[in-house]
Amino acid sequence: MANLLDRLPPEFGTVPYNGAAIPDGSHDLTAGANCQRFAYAVLAHFGLSLPPWWSSELWQDTALTIVVTTFEPLDLLLFNRTDEPFGAHLGVYAGQGGVLHLAKSVGIPAIWPVVEFARRDDYRVLVGGKRVLQ
Repeated sequence: MANLLDRLPPEFGTVPYNGAAIPDGSHDLTAGANCQRFAYAVLAHFGLSLPPWWSSELWQDTALTIVVTTFEPLDLLLFNRTDEPFGAHLGVYAGQGGVLHLAKSVGIPAIWPVVEFARRDDYRVLVGGKRVLQ
């Protein structure tokens, strides 16, 4: 798969991190986004939609998503300080070991190798992956 960020419209690559731009059902990124809003907008671009769930709600869901341990492009990955899904950072698996995400520490979307998250205190634990059933 080509770099997931390259398959998105150019404006996806410049979305600024905005912790106040939380998931609300809109995929408008003009005012920036937090990690969840950004991830849901990426999925929506590829025809996959989910409610504006917080990470813990996403993790608990069994109707629209399933837990996966082998990741495919467009799977959602949750990272946190602990194995708790509450407050987890959300990214989109981009293939070839990379995760597209929007983090405050970077400021704009980036693709990191999965192993890079383990090096960061805030993201050191991979809570798990979820695949949208559509």
